[in-house]
Amino acid sequence: MDAAGYRSQSFWHATVPDPFEPRPPLDSDDQVDVAIVGAGYTGLWTAYYLKSLEPGLRVAIVEAEIAGFGASGRNGGWCLGTLAGMAGFLKGDASRRAAGIRLQRAIFDTVAEVERVCEAEAIACDWARGGNVTFAMVPAQLAALRADVAFWRELGFGEDDVRWLDADECRQRVGSPQNLGGFFLAHCASVHPTRLVRGLAEVVERLGVPIYEHSPARALEPGAVVTDGGRLRADTIVRATEGYTVSLQGCRRLLLPLHSMMIATEPLPAAVWQQIGLRDRETFADPRRMVTYGQRTADDRIAFGARGHYFYASRVRDRFAADDPFFVEVKQILDSMFPVLRDHAVTHRWGGALGVPRSWRPSVGLDRSRGLAWAGGYVGEGVAASNLAARTLADLVLERDSERTTLPLVGPPFPPWEPEPFRWLGVTGVKRLGASLDAAELRGRDTPRVQRALYDVFVEK
Repeated sequence: MDAAGYRSQSFWHATVPDPFEPRPPLDSDDQVDVAIVGAGYTGLWTAYYLKSLEPGLRVAIVEAEIAGFGASGRNGGWCLGTLAGMAGFLKGDASRRAAGIRLQRAIFDTVAEVERVCEAEAIACDWARGGNVTFAMVPAQLAALRADVAFWRELGFGEDDVRWLDADECRQRVGSPQNLGGFFLAHCASVHPTRLVRGLAEVVERLGVPIYEHSPARALEPGAVVTDGGRLRADTIVRATEGYTVSLQGCRRLLLPLHSMMIATEPLPAAVWQQIGLRDRETFADPRRMVTYGQRTADDRIAFGARGHYFYASRVRDRFAADDPFFVEVKQILDSMFPVLRDHAVTHRWGGALGVPRSWRPSVGLDRSRGLAWAGGYVGEGVAASNLAARTLADLVLERDSERTTLPLVGPPFPPWEPEPFRWLGVTGVKRLGASLDAAELRGRDTPRVQRALYDVFVEK
């Protein structure tokens, strides 16, 4: 793919001052201390912290395309202080619950850590820490959000972390006529994700880490990453491939590639922003199961998305037709939130794969007997989570005792997903169930408790 092809991957790729000239591939065998597979957030943050802690460590990265090609360059741009599957980390006895609360505090703090590094390393990524507003469009959603706030309070988190917004205050932040109220999470920032990942790649290179692009890993062998151009030998190999893990030999069932779909509007005039709000560039969503996410970009567009497609046999797609029906659905959801947008054009449409583990919870780990480390499974919440995962991984690789290495984020390898066709049947069935429940609630209808419980069991809520 040439530079024009990379620039057309998403709105984010199209709006960076970057020539997208690929770095040289790996063209011979090499030996390092740590080999990282994948130049997205997880791989780059891991390299950054390894070299920051031990500057003399030999670290190299192999990447199938270019840094930030995948989810790290195409996501919604939320640096969000939550983790997917958090409820699962809190289940169990008092000690497990306490560990889960420590983990939640750690991911809150991670938002500030990402901001610190961006400032220290002069990564210009349109950072705006405006927080996150999740608002209810119908009474059923309002009840669910009130229960969420009560849950945060039960865990001991105060108003500096999460607070309830009545309808008037909530509309001041997110000016949707459908806004009945919601909650505000302070620990969230809007970012330009491609600027962040491409800037981080430049920082890592300055630290002396080579990034071999156009060098897809064909297999991970004991002590080596196999590419078309040569073997990258290492004492420790870090698998940081997220939704693209399916491309590695023997890893097809570890992480399910679920595709999220996004649109970006044309730049909106001041009169429209007076109605919509988002003055602090808050990120916004409603609590439907389909998962929505939006932000006001630095150039006054709305970038908005929803999940998403799963393709049989875990196929990954990087391009979608502009008339894909899912883009129409995403625009309809956005218009229902902000009717003023119906007369404003969409200029960019794109999609990409995120990684979903069978447990619906991310994991970080290191198998010293095999020299294999891993991190990922963020279920679409990886901008901040990848930073915490990478710092944890760096501590594990360097055998440093820290608070992070005792967090429940550190765990066993991902359990495998079911083989096909059961994988497709399960994911498709749950997606349809969630869509059916959302549709009923948005129409003001009661939803069967059994169906709600079945959905929650599958996604580990």
